Amino acid sequence: MTFALCIVQVLCARNIGTVAAFYAMCLVLASLSRINIIYFLKRTWVFIPLFSLCLAVPALFDGISPGDTLVAFPAGSLKFIITRQGAAAAALFIARVTASLSFAVLMSLTTRHCELLKVLRVFKVPSLFVMTLGMCYRYIYLFAEIVERTYVAIKSRIGVSVRDREGRGTVAWNIASLWARSYRLNEEVYTAMLSRGYRGEAVADHDFRVRTPDWVWIACCGAVAGVAIYVSCMR
Repeated sequence: MTFALCIVQVLCARNIGTVAAFYAMCLVLASLSRINIIYFLKRTWVFIPLFSLCLAVPALFDGISPGDTLVAFPAGSLKFIITRQGAAAAALFIARVTASLSFAVLMSLTTRHCELLKVLRVFKVPSLFVMTLGMCYRYIYLFAEIVERTYVAIKSRIGVSVRDREGRGTVAWNIASLWARSYRLNEEVYTAMLSRGYRGEAVADHDFRVRTPDWVWIACCGAVAGVAIYVSCMR
């Protein structure tokens, strides 16, 4: 609930100062969670913020965001003008994406995936979707490990250089083998789940119970959200 509230506040913020304050709070929470800040920044600044920067570049120019001229430079017969309003809109967009992604990554690093899936059921997400998502989460890592081991085994027996026809045959055989193993593993996992009492609803190790510290934390988050809304409205 805390992360969802923070993400909503970041997406609704109208000025970059509010977004920066929430991003600083995210870094403080990551530090209190004993997460290496360099590791955390690498996970949040590598792809999506850079991709959002590419999307925000057109908004810098007066053709998309007309306004006061900030920088003007010629390019051949054309003249490009970066406006102050466009730069502010692009900076706000990138800040929103970065802060939202940081909260989402922090949630995934500090919360077990089984508890995240259980939270989806609290919000009435269908159990079939939740179970499919959980199985995919496990299978991705399992099959990635199988593929890595298969590649190492092939490399140790055949080597790096191989003929095109033999290479295609090896790849096709491994694809078929992986498909058969995944189908067999699916049946075995489902049978094991039924033998342990699965009846269509996943059961976590413990139930969620709201205690006094949780209520205090919710009140603090509500106060922070109220202050953020007030500051945004005043500006």
